[in-house]
Amino acid sequence: MGLWCMALPLLTMFCTTGLPSDIVVEVEEMSFHLHKFPLLSRSGVMERLIAGVSEGDKKCVICLPKIPGGAKTFELVAKFCYGVKLELTASNVVYLRYASEQLEMTEEYGEGNLNTQTETFLNQVVLRNWKDSLKALQTCDDIPCAEEHHVTKRCIESLTTKACTDPNLFGWPMMEHGPMQSPGGSVMWNGISTGARPKHSSSDWWYEDVSTLSLPLYKRLICTMESHGIRLEILAGSIALYAKKYLPGLNRHQGANESTSRLMPVTSGALPEEQKVLLEEIDHLLPVQKGLVPTKFLFGLLRTAMILKANPSCLANLEKRIGMQLDQATLEDLLMPNFSYSTETLYNFDCVQRILEHFLAMDQITGGSSPCSVDDGQLIGSPSLTPITTVAKLIDGYLVEVAPDVNLKLPKFQALAAAVPEYARPLDDGLYRAIDIYLKSHPWSAESDREQLCRLIDCQKLSLEACTHAAQNERLPLRIIVQVLFFEQLQLRTSIAGCFLVSDNLDGSRQLRSGLAGSTECGWTTAVRENQVLKVGMDNMRMRVSELEKECSSMRHEIEKLSGTKGSITWGNVSKKLGFKMKSQMCSAQEGSVSNQNNGSAKIDKAKERHAKHKKNSSREG
Repeated sequence: MGLWCMALPLLTMFCTTGLPSDIVVEVEEMSFHLHKFPLLSRSGVMERLIAGVSEGDKKCVICLPKIPGGAKTFELVAKFCYGVKLELTASNVVYLRYASEQLEMTEEYGEGNLNTQTETFLNQVVLRNWKDSLKALQTCDDIPCAEEHHVTKRCIESLTTKACTDPNLFGWPMMEHGPMQSPGGSVMWNGISTGARPKHSSSDWWYEDVSTLSLPLYKRLICTMESHGIRLEILAGSIALYAKKYLPGLNRHQGANESTSRLMPVTSGALPEEQKVLLEEIDHLLPVQKGLVPTKFLFGLLRTAMILKANPSCLANLEKRIGMQLDQATLEDLLMPNFSYSTETLYNFDCVQRILEHFLAMDQITGGSSPCSVDDGQLIGSPSLTPITTVAKLIDGYLVEVAPDVNLKLPKFQALAAAVPEYARPLDDGLYRAIDIYLKSHPWSAESDREQLCRLIDCQKLSLEACTHAAQNERLPLRIIVQVLFFEQLQLRTSIAGCFLVSDNLDGSRQLRSGLAGSTECGWTTAVRENQVLKVGMDNMRMRVSELEKECSSMRHEIEKLSGTKGSITWGNVSKKLGFKMKSQMCSAQEGSVSNQNNGSAKIDKAKERHAKHKKNSSREG
């Protein structure tokens, strides 16, 4: 057994055994002054190299440029040849395994040679432990020939098997029949309290460990896990964590990641090209099934892909993934800045348009939606309409946010608003608000364009508050204001007619209850109380109807004075000129309440005056 010493300035190492060294082995920048016999007695390669040196040379020099692990590994090999006991670990066993293979340190050149010892340690120690298997796999990155003896494959298979297993079974104590606990709550092994507390592991316990692997090894590991039947949602979670760790800026609220020597280059000033390659590989690894990957994470990938200028196929694939589950998105997700210099809009409007088209196409294929009726703003139909109504509300909110952008052209805004199916909107209040903001931010729009845009609004699907606002909105075309007033009157007529119908039903039910009330005193008291409440309500309703009739009568006289001909203006003529029909479900009220129709005529005249004044002011400003 020799004594080793190193001369640092010359990067040389000497083995002092009392005999002068007769061979110099150069590995990288290190020179080892050794003796021939210990080397040739263990290595077939060293035996041939030494034999090939001329006998006349006083000291032979051998160069070994391709030793796995370099000079540090060869130092361990040399010590082994001199009989020094090696300490094999998960970090050096792979290097020594391939160095012994390269130097032909097999049983043919000595019993218990390095090749046999490293292979035994690898199988019986490293591959049976999660941490050791992971460390050994990480070292395979530095060994080009690691695949020749399937060490990389064996490490990946070992990690895959353990990822499917409860991690509590990896170390001592092993519990085959569930965690037995002592009265104090600690884990028991063979009836002895170990003092350890039982741990409840989750399916993501291995995420952080495998995220230290390089991209090629991580990709192979994920593919192997998928082939072994690990659930896709578990793999998706690991891929998401891996992407967040190595793609800066993917998560806006994520702080700086701690770096280690094994982290990928992207964590330490990587080039955009390297980040782009990583992102495209992440896109290929993610499962395509809907709902397995969070929508917010997909939007983060899409934003990063736009910044890195990823391949068009990658961008299109991410847009399609998001489109499949657009109903799970939020308004904040859709507000993606425009990173292109070719357009002047603040947000990436075209991308949202394509995502919506993907959603509608998928919805059409799966048959998730079908037209249904809407009653008082409530959907009447299958619950399958919930996703598309959610998307409709989301798109309306997006239109409200982007409407103030003065660079947003009318055709794009109108196309996105019209892309949502009509049956998907129970109410058009959100759409009306978006259009109103757009008209306010684009006062130079032509009258024909304004009217064409406003045709997207279904006046019958506006709430009472929206109708009140629209009737006084000078930015809307006169035709739309008249329609709003018309349907507002129809809603009022329907409400009055419904009240009278309820009144008649209550009178009949009152008589029926009075005939049956004599049976018990309690029933009679209840009936009297209900009748009193209903009577007060109906008296208030009749007073309100009377006031409306008086108001309509006064408005009718004003209209007759303005028109010059009594009764020449009727709602029938107005409806024919405007080209819309009354609902067939509308039931007429009593003869006295019909006069309430003329209430809208005065409002129309006032709207005309406001509209003419607004148009005159606009022409002056132009």
